[in-house]
Amino acid sequence: MLIAFHKPYGVLSQFTPAPGSQWRTLAAFGFPPHIYPIGRLDADSEGLLLLSDEPELNARLLHPRNAHAREYSVQVERVPDAAALANLSKGMIIQGHRTLPCRAWMLEPQPQFSPRDPPIRFRKNVPDCWIGLELVEGKNRQVRRMTAAVGHPALRLVRVRIGAFLLGALPQGQWKELSPAERGAVLG
Repeated sequence: MLIAFHKPYGVLSQFTPAPGSQWRTLAAFGFPPHIYPIGRLDADSEGLLLLSDEPELNARLLHPRNAHAREYSVQVERVPDAAALANLSKGMIIQGHRTLPCRAWMLEPQPQFSPRDPPIRFRKNVPDCWIGLELVEGKNRQVRRMTAAVGHPALRLVRVRIGAFLLGALPQGQWKELSPAERGAVLG
């Protein structure tokens, strides 16, 4: 079984709460038994999270040698210029690790996501915009560290695609079991 979930802000990508954590867990969303997340999204990130009862899918979808693309829409502080986007694309050193090259671009038109609760911080004199990033690896907080390293801290991060499967109109906090065709889009 392969499930797509639109993970809201403030939810851990695990079923068991961390001691002292204020975050909700996946247990609050009524998943079938024996399901576990494939990969993760930090509690302060949103969007497409896959869950499955098939352990072999973890390596198949997450190992960089399989080049399984994941796309993110990232709201960043200030508007990055072509040089900042090129720096993101060519790979960079983050916490002693060189990231793999990726694709980075301005999102045009800018996406319209539903407001986040709580809202992102707003700074009257600092513009923001949405960029797209497509990666084939997913180190801990990699997207946030990359955008910060080029001077554009992430305000909001939404994973919108894994493989060829798009989050689409799946409502926040909802999940669905993937059809054979949708499963094929994820697995390639």
